[in-house]
Amino acid sequence: MDQFKQISTFTEVATRGSLSAAARAEGVAPAMISRRLDALEERLGVKLVQRTTRKIALTNEGASFLEDCQRILADLEEAESSVSERSAHASGALTISAPAGFGRQHVAPLIPSFLTDHQDLKLTLSLNDRVVDLIGEGIDVAIRIASLTDSNLIGVKLADNKRVVVASPAYLKRHGTPRTIDELSHHNCLAFSSDGSQRGWTFRQHGKNVTIKAEGNMVCNDGEVLHDWALAGKGLAWRSIWEVGAEIESGKLVTVLDEYTAPGNDIYAIFAQRRHLPLRIRAFVDFLRQAYNKPDYWKKS
Repeated sequence: MDQFKQISTFTEVATRGSLSAAARAEGVAPAMISRRLDALEERLGVKLVQRTTRKIALTNEGASFLEDCQRILADLEEAESSVSERSAHASGALTISAPAGFGRQHVAPLIPSFLTDHQDLKLTLSLNDRVVDLIGEGIDVAIRIASLTDSNLIGVKLADNKRVVVASPAYLKRHGTPRTIDELSHHNCLAFSSDGSQRGWTFRQHGKNVTIKAEGNMVCNDGEVLHDWALAGKGLAWRSIWEVGAEIESGKLVTVLDEYTAPGNDIYAIFAQRRHLPLRIRAFVDFLRQAYNKPDYWKKS
């Protein structure tokens, strides 16, 4: 007997409260429902339902099993819906939020290609560096660069990311290459500052994350400016690989202190809900994930 049919029958009986109600819902005889329950309990070796002529009652094991069954059936329904909708037609309005620098470099340039395949979509891209309220601001999907390990946010990982310390070959020739994070105190570190607070640089040392305040004579609240200063040979910069990957590949920038690189804040697509995502959202997220996971994407962007 089909195991999924047994599970769906058990769920129907539990939620409807009787064998006869479940039988009417499935269009079969009550005896068929009873046989399915018997087969399920025999296969599992545990009593799930206490049955009388008028009603049923779940055992403790049955109540616990019901939660698992409902989740399994919901996941199956979502999987089937996802497959069937892939051939459907995405349309309507799609509002995307992304960090300003990342969005300019790795979201906006991809949108024309995406809309070529989805011509009935109207897409709005909002670029800013604050954390947006998805529901309150009507955002369908937000791109965030963050660690979601201990977060209750609902998201799909699009790509790996890490931060590296970089400098131009000319700067390193003039000032030498730091070999340990302690040696950063002898270098001009191009620091990021926001709202009067300077952001520290985080490294992995002796099995722990260590954050230090990098000192230098040039501070800015715009990461793109820090990037440009590093290219111009003005000092060391602590930047995301998505921003400097192409320059590292071309040799315009060189990474240092690689053995101290801490786990990065990866790139995620964040939603207000997990289940039954509209096709327009799913299509866009799949498109970004495929683009970001192409070989050498981050080296050429």
